[in-house]
Amino acid sequence: MRKIISALTVLAVVCSTGMAQSLRWQLTPERTIRWKVQPGPAHRDHIEMSGRQLSGIITYGADDKGLLVLHKQLVFPMLRTIPNNTHASLRTTFDSTAIPAAAAGGVPLQLYPVAVELDGVLQITSRSNSDITVKDILYPSVDKPVFIQWRQFENRGSSVCTLQLDSLSVERYTAAEKGVYGVYLITATGSRAGTFRLQPGEKLEVAYMYGARVVSAPSAYYSAAYELQRRRMFVQSLQENLVLETPDDTLNEGFSFAKIRAAESIYDTRGGLMHGPGGGAYYAAIWANDQAEYANPFFPFLGDAAGNESATNSFRLFATYMNDRYKPIPSSIIAEGAGIWNGAGDRGDQAMIAYGAARYALASGDTAVAQQLYPLIQWCLRYLEGKRRPDGIITSDSDELEGRFPAGKANLSTNSLAYGAYESAACLAAALGHKDTAAAWEQSARVLADAIERYFGHQVQGFDTYRYYEENTILRSWICLPLSMGIFTRRDATIQALLSPALWSPNGVLTAAGDHTFWDRSTLYALRGMFFAGATDTALSAFAYYTRQRLLGEHVPYPVEAWPEGNQRHLSAESALYCRTVTEGLFGIVPTGLRQFTMCPRLPARWNHMALRHIRAFQSDLDISVKRQGKSFLITVTNKRKEIYRSAWNGKDIITIKI
Repeated sequence: MRKIISALTVLAVVCSTGMAQSLRWQLTPERTIRWKVQPGPAHRDHIEMSGRQLSGIITYGADDKGLLVLHKQLVFPMLRTIPNNTHASLRTTFDSTAIPAAAAGGVPLQLYPVAVELDGVLQITSRSNSDITVKDILYPSVDKPVFIQWRQFENRGSSVCTLQLDSLSVERYTAAEKGVYGVYLITATGSRAGTFRLQPGEKLEVAYMYGARVVSAPSAYYSAAYELQRRRMFVQSLQENLVLETPDDTLNEGFSFAKIRAAESIYDTRGGLMHGPGGGAYYAAIWANDQAEYANPFFPFLGDAAGNESATNSFRLFATYMNDRYKPIPSSIIAEGAGIWNGAGDRGDQAMIAYGAARYALASGDTAVAQQLYPLIQWCLRYLEGKRRPDGIITSDSDELEGRFPAGKANLSTNSLAYGAYESAACLAAALGHKDTAAAWEQSARVLADAIERYFGHQVQGFDTYRYYEENTILRSWICLPLSMGIFTRRDATIQALLSPALWSPNGVLTAAGDHTFWDRSTLYALRGMFFAGATDTALSAFAYYTRQRLLGEHVPYPVEAWPEGNQRHLSAESALYCRTVTEGLFGIVPTGLRQFTMCPRLPARWNHMALRHIRAFQSDLDISVKRQGKSFLITVTNKRKEIYRSAWNGKDIITIKI
């Protein structure tokens, strides 16, 4: 315990310093976040927003003169380019010249943003060099290949204002030899142009549509109002399920925002629905880590139909690569299912897939889905057995960082995930009536846990934690994985190492001591592992700090991929990992059957209550409530508002819930 307290002291210093420098945004009573733009240095940010047919990365802000900055990078994943590889989605950009010029009383309008708001759409309010104010609302269509900027002009003066609007009509044709489906037509159009007389208080609305299609496809009409309503309905549907209630509004809203990014990045491809990372690079494709391991186990809890279908579909696609020779399943299936990427060899992908598929199958609560995924899980575990050395350790060519950092011939990530896969697969086998297999897999998990301790357990930079691979001599971020999988042998020293100055930074856990690179995925695994291991108040301090940085800091509102690589892209699976920090970390939920789970909620000392409502896993509608009662706790679980569990709890014992 002393070690954890010491680490928490170091963490508090780092967090307080970082927070004082970077809270640019504020929560609003309407459950949005708002940046009140003040005169001063230039600031710009970027956010990704996605629909079934496209994704938009919008850069916005104010330049050094205070003028509005607004650029759009649009990606159309199903308009494939040549060569048809991982990055072969049609991409196009529209800068400020793709917004028609406007003038008030003959004077060109200059826009100065005064407020920016986010709540699933991007809304920018600007003053101008006249009596005209402008409000821009930017959002993707839920299911059409169009991105919309809905601009509203308002006369805030006391006299009539003449407004002149130029027209917008852009057509760009791509080369036929560069498109899988031939020539693509990129368009930008405006709904109106001309001269308008605005009375005091009068408004004028103009919709700018940015889209793309195969040139032979007919043009289509889009309604900005209808598409905005659809977008808001989609966001609202997410906020009605899996609702976090804590005394910390920032955590509640960080969780709400993460649900949006996790669920919106699903594309309607020729190979079925595919959840994609995004980031301007990764679409219409699936990965063993981002989808199978990170995002898929989350979707049953949210209950989003598209999320669950994309998860099931991804495992179907991976299963097509099972083979009798036990060659590894590719790391990624790309190009709407038409190709593969396997450039880093076996990254531990079979461990990722087996772990994610078993967790997803259990949480789905669907026997048919479980039976469909069971052969894939069996195959992956047999593959892992073939990679097991005499010392019990499982080898792989690399890890999910694909050689960016050394991983040796056997790494802690692959082995920790394999342990988690055996544990969850054993529960699934038991649920499907395969008792002997369940017992064998449970034994394999125990043997692997012992091997992990013998081989990876080590003193590194003064901490009795784990070496990441045999030759490893510096601390690495993925030492958090055993905690996330329920291996607590080196709990205290590992938490201390993660929060020490060697690894912890203002941006979370560094990939390696002495380096400046960070990946949010390892920070989120670390936070989840700390909660799961019972270091509740230590974890909460770090989680609250991290959430404020990502939701209200300089780059908002979602978890990011990495830095410096990718410029902190809003990859979607990281948002799913954020949500799992709550479901599996803070609430300690572990699926153990198709209608059964265990939990060990971690109510922080300064909270008297917390709840997670409308949990859709296990084909249910669950509410979990935790309330402090003196030195003990009251746990209440309801299903469809009917109480199924109510008991005083000592705060330590694992609780089993059968639905």
